Amino acid sequence: MAGRGDRGRTGPPRSGGRYGLLLLVLVGTYLLAAFSGATLATQAQVVLYTGVLLIALRTSPMPAPWPAVIAAVTLAGSAVTIWTSLSGVRTGKATEDLWKALLLLAAVIMVVRRVLAKSEVTIQSIYGALSAYLIIGLMFASVYTALDHLGESMFFANNEPANTQTFQYFSFTTLTTLGYGDFTAAENGGRSIAVMEALTGQVFLATLVARLVSAYRTPSRPEPSGRDRLPEDVDGPGDDEDRD
Repeated sequence: MAGRGDRGRTGPPRSGGRYGLLLLVLVGTYLLAAFSGATLATQAQVVLYTGVLLIALRTSPMPAPWPAVIAAVTLAGSAVTIWTSLSGVRTGKATEDLWKALLLLAAVIMVVRRVLAKSEVTIQSIYGALSAYLIIGLMFASVYTALDHLGESMFFANNEPANTQTFQYFSFTTLTTLGYGDFTAAENGGRSIAVMEALTGQVFLATLVARLVSAYRTPSRPEPSGRDRLPEDVDGPGDDEDRD
């Protein structure tokens, strides 16, 4: 029976959120952008990122009517940005990418807040942390894409191609601090955001993920009751003397 503090909240009253589906959607989103055409990936990302936020919202403990309000604003905003991006105007493309970044920022806040609020670390908590890590990488990729649309010069140095695939590649190599060096930001704005992303990735791994992994315990088997204990588990009257 739900307690008073669970009234007006979405989802199961004591659930920590189920993030396996969210993690699969994020991996699928990344692979779709990596192996499909740039135009198809850009249009599909808005829909997929909207779904990411709605999945994160489903596991959020926010009281009503906020989940419904946020979902309505998300759907309306996504429809508007898709319509403006189809116009072909450069600012419309930048608006679409900034909207995607905003969707992912809201999603990562909800996921991290829910994971940290759970008193017990479960496998779903690990899934949630990994999902948040992927969301951060995709979010910065959208920010880089928006900067490319708003800037007057090429985003990457040495005239390297700037598209959805290369921005995702650059974002995740920066987030994980791999630093291959084949793609580097040419302007100060892009470099500054890349430094912020690298710091975010290090802090995220060293604090949240490390804390969850160290606190995670697999479900332990219940100890046998008195009736289920084996004869050798029961101390006999001479056991104490044998130990001495």
